Amino acid sequence: MIDKAAKIGWIGTGVMGKSMAGYLLRSGLSVNVFNRTPSKADDLLAAGARFASAIDVAKESDVLFLMLGYPRDVEDMILDGERGLLRYMKPGSCLIDHTTSSPDLAVRIAQECKRRNIDSLDAPVSGGDIGARNGALVTMCGGEVDAYERVKPYMELYSAQVKLMGSPGAGQHTKATNQIMVAASMIGTVEALVYGHKAGLDLNEVLALLSQGGAASFTMSKLGPRMLKRDFEPGFYVEHFVKDLGIILEEARRMNISLPGTALASQFYAAYMAQGGARNGTQGLLTVFEKLNNTEVRKYDL
Repeated sequence: MIDKAAKIGWIGTGVMGKSMAGYLLRSGLSVNVFNRTPSKADDLLAAGARFASAIDVAKESDVLFLMLGYPRDVEDMILDGERGLLRYMKPGSCLIDHTTSSPDLAVRIAQECKRRNIDSLDAPVSGGDIGARNGALVTMCGGEVDAYERVKPYMELYSAQVKLMGSPGAGQHTKATNQIMVAASMIGTVEALVYGHKAGLDLNEVLALLSQGGAASFTMSKLGPRMLKRDFEPGFYVEHFVKDLGIILEEARRMNISLPGTALASQFYAAYMAQGGARNGTQGLLTVFEKLNNTEVRKYDL
């Protein structure tokens, strides 16, 4: 059950974070927010949130959410010796990190939280900007059962599914598994569109038909139409996906396993970054394959 008297803190109001925090606000909760670029919190402030420094947000929060870009951002924000927010959080409060980060960092944060009598969950999400706006994210958690049960109702406000996957770090491992699947389906989708284009097919009809069959995927049904509209605005930044793939390949080396498909996807996305696509959406990978084939999939008015 949600405690309507709980003070909520949210740090990181970017493409997804602002929508997720918005669901907490609309449920009637008191929400304090911080973002390094304050203007990205304007919509939340207009809806009733209060802007404060990261330290003040941490001091006041019963439940503190993070949605940042990189593991180094999380480490600096939480564990820094002088500015780390764990120094300021209240005993008995809970930290929920929605950032896609490294399992090792999640374990370290959990250990430090336990030492300070603070609950914690690593809780990365899947669904991109569409899932965040529609309150339909899949949230995968790592942590202790008691902490999870306490804060699950808050995460359900913006999630279609919330599940505890195991001990600290398990949420991040589950998200890595998700990204491996996404990477493969993204390459398959863009190759299919280039092939279909060269074969003279109506790609809008192709997507409509094949999304009902065995090739169906989130990438095809949600990002495929964006590709056809040549809409490469970010629902999930390319640079963040490259970060995710780097974490996965590092974990693979640690576990002594080979993931050649993921490594290949990482190289294609590195090429897209080299071509200036770092801040575009991951569906922009289409342009890399167009360049490889000296063609351009025509724009559809959908």
